[in-house]
Amino acid sequence: MAESNPLRGFPRLRRAATSFPGNLHLVLVLRPSTLLSSAPSPSSSTDLGFRFSQDDFLLKMPVVMLRSVGDLLRYIDENHLTSDFTAKVEYCHSDWIVLRTSIETFAVTVKEIAQLLQGFGSELSETELPDEANAIEFLLHSHTHRYRQMKDDIRSVLKEGRLLLSNLETVKASKRELEEESEIQADMDTVQRLLAQLRDMEEAFDGFFEKHHLKLQQYLQLLHYEMSFQQMDEVLERLSAQEKDIASMGTTLVQTEQLLKDLETLDKQAQEEMTRAQVVILHGHQLAANHHYALALIVQRCNELRHHCDIITTAIRTKRASLTRARDLLRRLEEALRWCDDGAYLLASQMVDKFQTREGAQEALHYLSCHQERAPSALSNSQEILSLEFEAILTPQLQSQISKVTEKLNSMQSMIRNREQCLKRLADMQVRPIQLVAPRPEPEQTMQRCKSPLFSPKHGVDLNVLNSKFSFDLLPGKRTARRNNNQRKIEVMHDYQGNRSCLYGSGPETDSEVEENPEQVTRHIMKELIATERVYVDELLSVLLGYRAEMEDPSMSYLLPSALRSQKDVLFGNMPEIYQFHSRVFLQDLQSYLETPERVGACFLQRKEKFQVYERYCQNKPRSELLWRQCSDSPFFQECQKKLDHKLGLDSYLLKPVQRLTKYQLLLKELLKHCTEQQYRCELQDALDSMLELLKSVNDSMHQIAITGYQGDLSQLGRVVMQGGFSVWISHKRAAVRMKELARFKPMQRHLFLYDHALLFCKRRDDDNHDRTPFYSFKSCLRMSAVGITENVKGDVKKFEIWYSGREVVYIVQAPTLEVKVAWLTEIRKILTNRNKLCQGWPVPAHSVAICEGLEDWGATDLSNLSDSEEEEDQPAPLVAGRYRVMVESSMASTDDIIFNCGDVIQLLHEDSSGMWIVRNISRGEEGRVLPEDLHRILGDAGKNPEILY
Repeated sequence: MAESNPLRGFPRLRRAATSFPGNLHLVLVLRPSTLLSSAPSPSSSTDLGFRFSQDDFLLKMPVVMLRSVGDLLRYIDENHLTSDFTAKVEYCHSDWIVLRTSIETFAVTVKEIAQLLQGFGSELSETELPDEANAIEFLLHSHTHRYRQMKDDIRSVLKEGRLLLSNLETVKASKRELEEESEIQADMDTVQRLLAQLRDMEEAFDGFFEKHHLKLQQYLQLLHYEMSFQQMDEVLERLSAQEKDIASMGTTLVQTEQLLKDLETLDKQAQEEMTRAQVVILHGHQLAANHHYALALIVQRCNELRHHCDIITTAIRTKRASLTRARDLLRRLEEALRWCDDGAYLLASQMVDKFQTREGAQEALHYLSCHQERAPSALSNSQEILSLEFEAILTPQLQSQISKVTEKLNSMQSMIRNREQCLKRLADMQVRPIQLVAPRPEPEQTMQRCKSPLFSPKHGVDLNVLNSKFSFDLLPGKRTARRNNNQRKIEVMHDYQGNRSCLYGSGPETDSEVEENPEQVTRHIMKELIATERVYVDELLSVLLGYRAEMEDPSMSYLLPSALRSQKDVLFGNMPEIYQFHSRVFLQDLQSYLETPERVGACFLQRKEKFQVYERYCQNKPRSELLWRQCSDSPFFQECQKKLDHKLGLDSYLLKPVQRLTKYQLLLKELLKHCTEQQYRCELQDALDSMLELLKSVNDSMHQIAITGYQGDLSQLGRVVMQGGFSVWISHKRAAVRMKELARFKPMQRHLFLYDHALLFCKRRDDDNHDRTPFYSFKSCLRMSAVGITENVKGDVKKFEIWYSGREVVYIVQAPTLEVKVAWLTEIRKILTNRNKLCQGWPVPAHSVAICEGLEDWGATDLSNLSDSEEEEDQPAPLVAGRYRVMVESSMASTDDIIFNCGDVIQLLHEDSSGMWIVRNISRGEEGRVLPEDLHRILGDAGKNPEILY
């Protein structure tokens, strides 16, 4: 190697040593002949080269400096040197360099590819698998992307190697000497070996990555499957918990049927969820069939889901069988009880006066025989047989019910047999007609019966209709009295308040026996309460199914008038809510007190809040009646009534909730009357008070919704404490107005509503009302914070005064009775006392709010023709400039956003060209324009004849 400067040649030697495919043992450096400096000796050159190599820390072999080509021939044969060194070998150094560089570069590239593949493989092997599906998917995507990049690099290197091999073949073809061809062939073998190594690495890498990719995919599949399993397992656990929450035994037939319905609903839901579980299990089988690496875990999960589904299915099937058997037993018992009730009703309804003829006795015997033929199957089995038949489901409570029903059946059969014997004897002999004796009413029974608390004649409930006659059979023990040959007088005792009639022999022991056995009386009352409750629930259900549900039936839509469409909530109100309460809650509660009727007061108190549904029903009643009157002639209602085989129209059944509500307090009164234990008497009294309070609340709320003309929100006035009609006179403090008041000798009829925070004066209007229900026209409102009372007025004990704003306005109120006056004064005192306690320590307002009734202009009215109706027909007088007091709050009256509060003093300045008044609110210091009609409204009735303050 010739270098002009041997010192600069060492870096090139170092580069050549690093890229040479073999190991260098000796470096020969030929010194150019043009070098002017004296040449060092070979030994010194060697030392110099060695020294430089030591300094560079790279060349570890001796370097020999040659002065001429002749010195080179001492080391290398001239046949192996090129013509550049005056030898015979034909050789192009640049071509050799290019070819050699290409081979060496290819070898280095193959080595780098091998290192990259090894590093990527190590990275894949050491990758930790995350627990989230998104992270696994990200790894799959990133690894696949890098794998494709590596494949592209390998293909590029393979292409480069094949091109290099093609160039070597071209060079080999151009060589003529065998030795040169052998050298080219050696290079070609090297390139082919490198290509083979590269293909082997690619094949191995493909196999490794395929396994790694499959592992990630299976891990992702396992992760998804595990998530599906956990979700499904939670659903099945929840279903299992719901199944356990459903009792396997009901205490009543209604409760058992509801449990069966709940179980069927749960079963339907469970079937849907278990279908999803089967999909999860099928997915697991597919993974197992694809040789998933977690085969054992997947099979275990599938078995767990299958086992869980089997447990739920078995539990539901077992519980359904148990509830079905219990329902069958309770139905038998219910049929037996119904048969007993029908028998009691049959015995009680057979009139004794008809027994005196042979035909009457035979007819009564025929009815009893027909009733015996309709005896339920429970009568044919003894208590022991029933217990054996239903042994699998018997509980102590069911066993007790069987015993009670069996006892009642035996008692009823005994009563029927006794009646049959009596009737047979009466049929065989001729007896005198029975003399009926009028009842001896007790003092409290002679009192006037209660009227309906509802104000409308349509809403009123005739208690004479509710308290229909009902008679009971002869008491056991009277058979011996009948055997006496002497004809005894039979007496019919009617209890109008309890809806019961008892037939007794006229012996002296009858009344005393009843008095000594109050438990039997209370039990009869309780039976009647339960029996009528069942009838009430059945009637509600028939209305909801036979009318309300039919409104949604497409096959009946052609009969439904347009006015009824989407109006079922108006027509029926919240009757579904009432039915749900009575069928699912209250009826079961009452049945549980059958044996302890004196404790039923606690039931009413416990469900006190639930009875508020009636208040909403009664408030909707006017709207319902109006809609009914508009559509009562519709063929739709006629068709529904025909299907239900109802003798009465829908309006009669819509009145049932109102009638039922009034019935409870009557029955509670009867129970309270015959209850002997003080503890339970207190509960019954509290229950009676709560029902009476409910009736009053319903009544008051129905009156309140009929108020018209009030601009504010009635709910802000608090609860309705009392309401009623009164005669009212108004007296004003100012003399100018008092002259007009002297002309009013006839009182105004006003309906007063007492709230917690205000007292409303309204006028009842019944005329020109197609709704046939009264409404109340709002007249004035007195805030209780400015009200005072004078309890006694000279000349009439029924009068009292309500004065307002420091006696500026005084209302003389005449109550219909003294009792009404005392009740109103008591409630007003309570409200004023409570307000004084709350207001202690608070500053008194600067002015009182006075919203008082307007005074009519009596100047041109003939006093002889004055009437109460004329005062209501007065028209508002023209407004004049002056100062007035605001009677009705409003923030919308002015176009300039002026606020008018009750009691504000305003001044009417003048009327502009557009007809609007320029008004200044002196109390608030604001000014703006107001329409005349808005002025009449905010001035209240004072707008009819504006009250000028000063």
